[in-house]
Amino acid sequence: MLQFLKSCITAFLLLLTTLAYGQGFKLMRFDEKYDSTSKGIKYIPLGHDNSYLSFGGEARVEYVDFHHEDWGQQGIGHNAFWLQRYDVHADLHLTSYLRLFAQLRSGWESGRKNGPRPIDEDKLNVQNLFVDVMPLKGFTLRIGRQELDYGSGRLISVREGPNLRQYFTGGKIMYATARLSVDAFVMATDVVNTGVFDNTFSKQVSFWGVYGKYIIPRAGNVDAYYLGIRRDSVLFEEGIGKEIRHTVGGRFWKYGGGFIYNLEAAYQFGTFGTGQIHAWTASADLGYMFESVKGHPTINLRHDYISGDRRQGDGQLQTFNPLFPKGGYFGFSPQIGPVNLIDLHPYSNMSLGEHFTVQADAVFNWRYSLQDGIYRPSGSYKMAGLPSTKRYIGTAWLASVVYTLNKNFTVNTGIQYFKTGALVEDLIPDHKDGIFINTRVAFKF
Repeated sequence: MLQFLKSCITAFLLLLTTLAYGQGFKLMRFDEKYDSTSKGIKYIPLGHDNSYLSFGGEARVEYVDFHHEDWGQQGIGHNAFWLQRYDVHADLHLTSYLRLFAQLRSGWESGRKNGPRPIDEDKLNVQNLFVDVMPLKGFTLRIGRQELDYGSGRLISVREGPNLRQYFTGGKIMYATARLSVDAFVMATDVVNTGVFDNTFSKQVSFWGVYGKYIIPRAGNVDAYYLGIRRDSVLFEEGIGKEIRHTVGGRFWKYGGGFIYNLEAAYQFGTFGTGQIHAWTASADLGYMFESVKGHPTINLRHDYISGDRRQGDGQLQTFNPLFPKGGYFGFSPQIGPVNLIDLHPYSNMSLGEHFTVQADAVFNWRYSLQDGIYRPSGSYKMAGLPSTKRYIGTAWLASVVYTLNKNFTVNTGIQYFKTGALVEDLIPDHKDGIFINTRVAFKF
């Protein structure tokens, strides 16, 4: 507790000294651009044109109060704990053609009964460390450790919600114009440990792909992608085996005033052990923003189909792999992952005055295949579905409030109630409904 209080004091002092430098921060901090009109540590000129140094960072503290996160399966009961995340970065632009970006991150967990999850704790590590080379107009070559985030985060997300963000190490070539952007990358993933600079780097390519986006004026945006992944040992309800999987997909979307839509579909093929992979997903998110109404309220309905294994034990696999998904795609603390799932998700949000935004959700969840089980938000295997013949997993009811003081300081609090359905009640004799409450304070500079 003493360490926590010291951290809070340090973070508060940091906030006081940096409020003047708020510049509209981005999800990926290396996407921020500053110039001579920027103030203080956001733009430090280095003596010649297009050469400058910029600093930034974040401090985030979160209190989590969870009741029956395992639906009573392991008898964990009430579980209250603290999460802390800190990071600092430096962005060095040597010329218009050469750049170096470095970021350290620290994530801490304290008080959780069953210890930190893989997304909770990594006391000190390098989050980003890459070099950008811009040899031709529109082209950028990026080499080193880096974060990735594409589309709506269904398949590749930086994973902002959990305490630890996702990162990779490798190379990426980017091409961008006013309406078209295409990225091609080859990456390796680390094994994340909880200590100081102790993560294990993999020398094997495990993730590769091409992701393109095209803007259609007045109509929306089109994404198209190919993604490949290799995992030498992975568990599904079908069994454990080596997985080499390829994903091809597309997305048509538009956000903003009036009608909102986000349509996405993907097909997967490859090998699992000695068998073949054939899996798929399809999603529709339709809504409307009332621009003429105070607070600009939106109403949306999201509907997802995500395949599961068709016949257990036949050596073939139809279970979808969400790759590196956004943890909060199905609610801000989902107890179910985007695998073997059918969901119906109405939600609405609106602004209350200048500083407050509220959102309410309901998520109804069924398993797609009766021959497959339940999976975690990360996509990893959670619970066997057999021998139950029930399909309904449960209903999540959510409400959240975000208070934004300014560009630097936000407070986010929410509550989620998960009412178990027939499947969970069939699999867990002493089943319990889940309740999740959290409050998160964050400030950036």
